Amino acid sequence: MRALANLLLRVGIAGPVAAICLAFFLSPLAAEDAKRVAPESMVQVKQSFAPVVKRVAPAVVNVYVSRKVAQIVSPFANDPFFSRLFGENFGIPRERVQNSLGSGVLVSKEGVVVTNYHVISGSGEAEITVALADGREFPAKLILKDEQTDLAVLRLEAKGVEFPPIEFTDSDSLEVGDIVLAIGDPFGVGQTVTSGIVSALARTQVGISDYQFFIQTDAAINPGNSGGALVDMEGRLVGINTAIFSRTGGSLGIGFAIPSNMVRLVVQAALKGGKVQRPWFGASLQSVTSEIADSLGLDRPTGVLVKDVNGKGPAARAGLRAGDVITSV
Repeated sequence: MRALANLLLRVGIAGPVAAICLAFFLSPLAAEDAKRVAPESMVQVKQSFAPVVKRVAPAVVNVYVSRKVAQIVSPFANDPFFSRLFGENFGIPRERVQNSLGSGVLVSKEGVVVTNYHVISGSGEAEITVALADGREFPAKLILKDEQTDLAVLRLEAKGVEFPPIEFTDSDSLEVGDIVLAIGDPFGVGQTVTSGIVSALARTQVGISDYQFFIQTDAAINPGNSGGALVDMEGRLVGINTAIFSRTGGSLGIGFAIPSNMVRLVVQAALKGGKVQRPWFGASLQSVTSEIADSLGLDRPTGVLVKDVNGKGPAARAGLRAGDVITSV
């Protein structure tokens, strides 16, 4: 093809004439490339995510949390007169067992599990049990919990046992439209797989945690999926499912996952025995609205406006000032 173009240039055919000549020679090839061919085998007919699921499913676990909580039981609970007279806090304190259920992901052969903070959060001493996809159950110890990222890291108490971990991938390499699978245990019915695409990246204003940059997906995520895996078509972890946007409690095609790059940082902090180190920017920002864009002479609302800058922070040292507009990072 390059030789043909060089030949046309050598003989003095250039510009529009050369383009017409190239189109004439290439049109049969383009038509041949565009020809649709019927599937010739069952392998071509049968499109399935089964190989990916078989690779990933052993690493997705169920997390059971039991804790004893104090509850005041009134001897007059069924009598409206005495209930109004003494109030709801009158009675005998008794202990009851409170249970919660979620999903988790094995991220190391030594039995390190990542789940959501809200799965294990609560008052009282918790007893955590992790059930594997093959039916085995192990007690687990909480080694790090971080409410701001809504992540918790557990270690299975099973000395000498080797577990099937999932491989991390770079969540920054995701693009809108990529196919993903969500694997978890919704409603406690058993391990379930749903498919979808990446609907949006760096989604903010979700209100789940302080770190508001979630992967949005239309793969069905339901209660119990929290802490489960969001994986790509190579069976690598791209995120931890954390929440759904729903007015009814069911999946409406808007789910959110914590990016795997953040998950990896929290796991590394847990294994080092420390706390998650918070990045500090040293400035407060706000979105550029159409009104702000007009006042600044921008042709469209894009980027973020720097509202305030801490004089001793990294943003100030980098030269940012209040009123600046950041268009890219």
